[in-house]
Amino acid sequence: MPKVHPRFDDFPAYPLAEVPRIRRELRAQGVDVIDLGAGDADLAPPPAAVAALKAAADDPAMSRYGFQLGLVELRESIAAWMDRRFGVGLDPMAEVLPLLGSKEGIAHLAFGYVGPGDATVIPDPGYQPYRGGTLLAGGSAHLVPLRPENDFLIPFGDIPPDVAARTRMVYLNYPNNPTAAAAPVRYLEEAVGWCREHGAVLCYDNAYSEVAFDGYRPPSILEIEGAREVAIEFHSFSKTYNMTGWRVGWAAGSAAIVATLQRVKTFTDTGQFMAVQAGARAALESYDDWVPGNVETFRRRRDAAAASLRQAGFEVHVPSATMYLWVPMPEAAASEPFALRALKEQGVVVMPGAALGKGGEGFFRLALTATEERLEEAAERLGRLL
Repeated sequence: MPKVHPRFDDFPAYPLAEVPRIRRELRAQGVDVIDLGAGDADLAPPPAAVAALKAAADDPAMSRYGFQLGLVELRESIAAWMDRRFGVGLDPMAEVLPLLGSKEGIAHLAFGYVGPGDATVIPDPGYQPYRGGTLLAGGSAHLVPLRPENDFLIPFGDIPPDVAARTRMVYLNYPNNPTAAAAPVRYLEEAVGWCREHGAVLCYDNAYSEVAFDGYRPPSILEIEGAREVAIEFHSFSKTYNMTGWRVGWAAGSAAIVATLQRVKTFTDTGQFMAVQAGARAALESYDDWVPGNVETFRRRRDAAAASLRQAGFEVHVPSATMYLWVPMPEAAASEPFALRALKEQGVVVMPGAALGKGGEGFFRLALTATEERLEEAAERLGRLL
């Protein structure tokens, strides 16, 4: 029997692997299951994106290899959007790179910068590709717990000097999944300064920049002075445009870092289906007319879920961004047993904080992926567990 490489010994096992099976069995028994676990909205993509995809799929040229160049018009639209949204001017050919979803780009970036003996600084809890890319590249992950007393920010002053000396990459994600925290500009300035001082790449996951409420406009890391020397920012069509299954996103930032990621991708894929890129371009072009209404849907859901959870007995902070609520566990209960009880006894799927890292223990994540009425029903059911 072939041996699996020892690096996989460090990979965390998914703690609730049995959830899909239990959910399927409950539904087969006629149980009304409300699934609020994954950040996969039940809403439709922009009609313009769907129409553009259909039209492009009929063009034989769109079925050729895209390679890393991809659809030039998409690169140009991304650069124009970044300029309009953040005031960041980018060379679409050198400082923008289309991706097969931001996830693959985030995971692959480590292959360009990390190797044995190197470290990365990773938020805990956090998105699994941060750790996965590090371990697959042969590096070690320095996990930093995201705690309420630090406003769910990584305190750079607490990173041990020996780790800092080995750090090749820092992963940040604000607005944050799963905590829904936002980072003030002064903190982003500190992060850029720390990475410049230590010669580290700042991998900034900005997937939730457009799912923001109450007048809050999350910044780009590229707006921060000095960031263009050390930072690369990742964006996704998944959350903003309800296009999770399309697997399309982009990276933008330092031309040198973008070129490194592009070189890695040259050996791992031959580009996104260009008809999907045409649909993504149409989505960007429909931003002004379509995105505000989609965000308003999430705002109504946020308010309904937060109010209902409070009425049910939970303590809830109302976030200024993302499609999640990060809810403290009642009476110091463990998050994984609570989530299993929620599913088996009440037919509600939530994400236990511990499933996203040890630092997430003490919380559960609820995704705003159902109607207000369903969210209110879910909150009532969860309240029965208290």
